[in-house]
Amino acid sequence: MKKFSTAAAILAFAVLPSFSLLSSVARADDAAAAPGEAKCAFLENAPDQHKVVSGDTLWGISGKFLKHPWCWPQVWGINRDQISNPHWIYPGQIVYFDRVAGRLRLGTPMPTSGDQSADGGPSSDRRLKPELRTENLNSNAITSIATNVIEPFLSQPLVVKENELSDTPRIVATQEGRVALGRGERAYVRGDLKGGTSFQVFRPSRALKDPETNKVIGYEAVYLGTIKLVRAATTADEASTFTVVNVKEEMSVGDRLLPTPPQPLVNYMPHPPLTPTKARIVAVYEGVQYAGQNQVVSINKGKADGLDIGAVLQLYRFGKIIDDPTDHKKKVKLPDEQYGTLFVFRVFDNISYALIMEVRDSVEVGDVAKSPE
Repeated sequence: MKKFSTAAAILAFAVLPSFSLLSSVARADDAAAAPGEAKCAFLENAPDQHKVVSGDTLWGISGKFLKHPWCWPQVWGINRDQISNPHWIYPGQIVYFDRVAGRLRLGTPMPTSGDQSADGGPSSDRRLKPELRTENLNSNAITSIATNVIEPFLSQPLVVKENELSDTPRIVATQEGRVALGRGERAYVRGDLKGGTSFQVFRPSRALKDPETNKVIGYEAVYLGTIKLVRAATTADEASTFTVVNVKEEMSVGDRLLPTPPQPLVNYMPHPPLTPTKARIVAVYEGVQYAGQNQVVSINKGKADGLDIGAVLQLYRFGKIIDDPTDHKKKVKLPDEQYGTLFVFRVFDNISYALIMEVRDSVEVGDVAKSPE
């Protein structure tokens, strides 16, 4: 996700000494969670504290204390329905584990004798309620997850329906008849630009099939790069002139244009799906069969199935159906084996993109992804 230099008013929990970041449910004894929430238990070997450093994420820090790091909004008392952006945490602060209370606390290193807060009391005793404050979003605050991996996938590639790109502007000719376009070269485009000047270029690609039904549930349009308008057509039969701004893959005649979307400011608040979900891995991006940590996969569930951004799913190796060696007349299905975690960050109607967060084995097309148990 791109950083924004403009200041914005955000809801934030004050990150001051000894402020409790725990709602009433997180306890080391794995207390029962509220309906629709998961149990959040602390690791037996959790450290007493962790000093926040540049490059940390809320997910990563929570993983040092919790059995399930995606539980952090619940443990740190964040209500995703009320807060548009998680509170910021900065390098240099300390996350403390209060073992007696079974709580996490956030603050600065313990003050020396005589240090006082602005209100006259010891700085380690000061507590504040959530407040509205203005932050510069180009700060060094740590993020919820490592957004640099998923940033390109927020606007590209694209999952479309069959023939959805058929009426979009398209490249009809290239500079000097070249087969492929490079940066700075001219492209000639025909179609209704609808006043747009900056476009992304896509090429309709492979069909995505549901592993369970074998039916096509979408088409992945491959992102090729961006182009910018130089001169708009003045008549209906004239082509508009564009220049290539950047190239990810070669562009050529027939490729399609879509307006460059604004970069969204997304609140990546991990949570179990709102409804029980069992999905299957449809594909690994770029068409390979296997994937590992920090790679992106598509699954066969989306908005129509109740999935939203931030949903967390557990990965399972799909149990094969084999012949029973003790009874050759019968078959037996082996159990699904849990081996990792997925984080959903972009949702279409019937397909979602998810980031592989934690795995003990390679992710394979056809594997199961379901609601955390």
